[in-house]
Amino acid sequence: MPSVKTEERHDKAMGLDVMHPALALRLLASGQQAAAKVVDAAIEPLAAAAQIASEALASGGRLAYAGAGSSGLMAMADALELPGTYGIALDKVVVLLAGGAASLSDLAGGYEDDMELARNDVRDAGIGKGDCLISVSASGSTPYALAAADEARQRGARVIAMANNPGALLFQNADVAILLQTPPEVISGSTRMGAATAQKIAFNMFSTLVGIHLGHVHDGHMVNLKADNAKLRGRAIRIVSDIAGVSATEADRYLNTSSGSVKIAILLAAGARDVAAAQAALTEAGQSLRRALSGVAAH
Repeated sequence: MPSVKTEERHDKAMGLDVMHPALALRLLASGQQAAAKVVDAAIEPLAAAAQIASEALASGGRLAYAGAGSSGLMAMADALELPGTYGIALDKVVVLLAGGAASLSDLAGGYEDDMELARNDVRDAGIGKGDCLISVSASGSTPYALAAADEARQRGARVIAMANNPGALLFQNADVAILLQTPPEVISGSTRMGAATAQKIAFNMFSTLVGIHLGHVHDGHMVNLKADNAKLRGRAIRIVSDIAGVSATEADRYLNTSSGSVKIAILLAAGARDVAAAQAALTEAGQSLRRALSGVAAH
């Protein structure tokens, strides 16, 4: 059986409970920092995972996240940000958290052992061919994560596996295996700490690259954001102003004309004849604002 690093004792944790508070916090901080560094070794599989996920979404498929406990919460946090940040339709993002809504008030451990629950969740969500599922587990052996991945794979979905232990069972038969080999936790086995920190960073990188592949990022701007509050409306105005080189007042006017679409507003500011022409340019460019801008300029 592979060594379970996430359950080992940290070599500097002896006497943690009697340390001066500042020293204890420094040790905890160093544990988080060490966990963050392991993501560097996962760059290539993260890139491959983002490619698979973006291809699924671009082809009309869905992106599903599955996990239990702290790992499931990291997955859910990433999934829930996608519609607002990158304008990905709500029905294209699926969250399978062991225990569902009940786990949001009581993160009980029993759900993570329920393999039939996982299979039913995948079936009920209709995950299958054309979709992509990313299953995450710190140990890499959580029954819920294993069963969700297996069921999705059997139903024809592409499967990405993310775990913090080498040789994880979750990696078997996955299309892409993302190993985040975090060191032992300062609080042994408490994977909401280092392991979850590495997962959060990896998810941030994964979903951002997905957004880039889908054409929703331009020069560091989220050009497909859903501006559904005052703060985000202000951000949208600044994005249009910065990319199109127009005043905030003009940017606001273009956003009104485009019904809040940042990409359409930018194309209008760049000379697109009307909303229909801007939309046609985006469609022809595969939703890439950069390519659409080149097309508008050529005309």
